[in-house]
Amino acid sequence: MQILIVDDKQVVIEQVRSLLSDYQCEIDNAGNGLDALEKAQKKQYDLFIIDHLMPVMNGLQLVKNLDKKQLLVNAKLFFMTTQGASAVNQLAESTLFDELIEKPINPVNFENLIAPLFPQINTVRSISN
Repeated sequence: MQILIVDDKQVVIEQVRSLLSDYQCEIDNAGNGLDALEKAQKKQYDLFIIDHLMPVMNGLQLVKNLDKKQLLVNAKLFFMTTQGASAVNQLAESTLFDELIEKPINPVNFENLIAPLFPQINTVRSISN
């Protein structure tokens, strides 16, 4: 699985990378929406994990551009925010999100969102438990 993490805070990128460490995936990251859009035009991603508020191009602008360029057609999109789920769910772009992650990231909630994307891992874990 190809994953692109988009956040302007390196500590968040490292946290998400750490939470994904048990899964077999290739992870790229970008510090803003413009950088992410350039990467997405060069490489196909299966999952985008995008922060809401960033400099240069924010998460909503990025999501609109990814959608317009049809780069979300075969991909999942997890949107991260500090603004609260109720406020973000009222945005028109929220229909493009597969999941909404509130920050600070709760590791258990994150695991519950990610695990279904990796069914082979869940099978192995069930057998070993």
